[in-house]
Amino acid sequence: MKLNIIGDIIPNDDKWVYDWLDYDGTCARDVHNAIEKANGEPLDVYINSGGGDVFAGSEIYEALRDYSGEVTIHVIYAASAASVVMCSRKSVITPTGMVMVHNVSSTARGDYHAMDKSSEVLQKASKAIAAAYTAKSGKPETEVLEMMDKETWLTG
Repeated sequence: MKLNIIGDIIPNDDKWVYDWLDYDGTCARDVHNAIEKANGEPLDVYINSGGGDVFAGSEIYEALRDYSGEVTIHVIYAASAASVVMCSRKSVITPTGMVMVHNVSSTARGDYHAMDKSSEVLQKASKAIAAAYTAKSGKPETEVLEMMDKETWLTG
């Protein structure tokens, strides 16, 4: 069975807006529904996404990791949260494919306490994401975090 992860990776609650505007977007519910429909059969996942919501990406990552059937991920373009999804299972990157890793980002408002807290949360989220890259690549966490700090682009 084929599953396309295209467009933004979005929270489930935002999916209706993307559908209404006819924008490409993938939420965790889409992936859970496809996994249920696949019912243990092999799953070919095609990623063409610039990323999006880190928490939705993490849920998709875990859903694909836990799927009982065989999964092959075909990477056309996987940046940001989509690159995390790519790490969930065996992946093949097309010769023209690209992958981008970077630190988790966000916006924040408030006084310096709020900024300090936002920084703390972003650093923890980046370390959590680094765990997926480390598990996939076998590289030490320090090297992965350095790649994320630099916003690193990789090719097939």
